[in-house]
Amino acid sequence: MRKFSIEFVVGLFMLAGLGAFFYMAMKMGDIGLFDQHRYAVTARFSNTSGLKSGGVVELAGVPVGKVESISLDPESYESVVTLSIQNNVKLQEDTIASIRTSGIIGDRYIKLTPGGVDDYLVDGDEIIETESALDIEELVSKYIFEGGDKSEQE
Repeated sequence: MRKFSIEFVVGLFMLAGLGAFFYMAMKMGDIGLFDQHRYAVTARFSNTSGLKSGGVVELAGVPVGKVESISLDPESYESVVTLSIQNNVKLQEDTIASIRTSGIIGDRYIKLTPGGVDDYLVDGDEIIETESALDIEELVSKYIFEGGDKSEQE
């Protein structure tokens, strides 16, 4: 009888460990099995260079969602980014979405700046005000080539 109760307790311990391992694997892999309910909004950018699906969406420095997908609108040649936002976060209709870089050469993420209107975005709405990614290579080349032209003119 004693041997049966020890084996039973060890079995329960093993099941609890496997359950904890499964839960942590889902959380670390960012698989939305235990995820909160979310709603989707879109934003259009002229340049999403470096932004990836699964990227973080932040509001006041706090992660409130993620980038679901990035696609190209063939008519306007703009990037259409679909954002998945937590249900408990309400975004005003005049929210501004900006593509930022964490650190000097870090990952790109979306920074949301809240607006002041009393109307809120709902599932399927679009964020109108956007700021595209800053392309460092383009800035450097523009500075170098414009600087060269000025020295030749003098």
